[in-house]
Amino acid sequence: MKKVAIVMGSDSDLPVVEKAIDTLKEYGVPFEVHVYSAHRTPVQAKEFSEKARENGFGAIIAAAGKAAHLAGALAANTTLPVIGIPVKSSTLDGLDALLSTVQMPSGIPVSTVAIDGAVNAALLAIEILSVSDSALAEKLDAARREAQQKVLAKDAIIASKYNG
Repeated sequence: MKKVAIVMGSDSDLPVVEKAIDTLKEYGVPFEVHVYSAHRTPVQAKEFSEKARENGFGAIIAAAGKAAHLAGALAANTTLPVIGIPVKSSTLDGLDALLSTVQMPSGIPVSTVAIDGAVNAALLAIEILSVSDSALAEKLDAARREAQQKVLAKDAIIASKYNG
């Protein structure tokens, strides 16, 4: 199975990133976690993304706040799917990071999830890997069925209380 790379621009992003880590663990997806900055360690970030495919990765999750150029910097050096997590900061509540991550030029795509959307970033990476891994696809299908049943159970409770 391919690995997922999780790269954060700062260790202060770890509380958000841990939700992606937990989700990947839940699905049994191997991963590595690194701290590389688009601005402070551009050479290391470039080298990591250039070698990611040959090092067994199938997708990259990049989490960064403020100027949030990390996802784009990684995507510029690989054709692997890159999923950006804009991280909420104290400055503009994450809007700056969201815009920096989502506004990529044509030819260098970055998929962007919600501000602090680490669970969805991990799930999207898992969906990407599931294209060639039927066991992962079945785990995703089972999780969707379970979520559906939980909502329907809640609906039944509410309906019985208010719909006479």
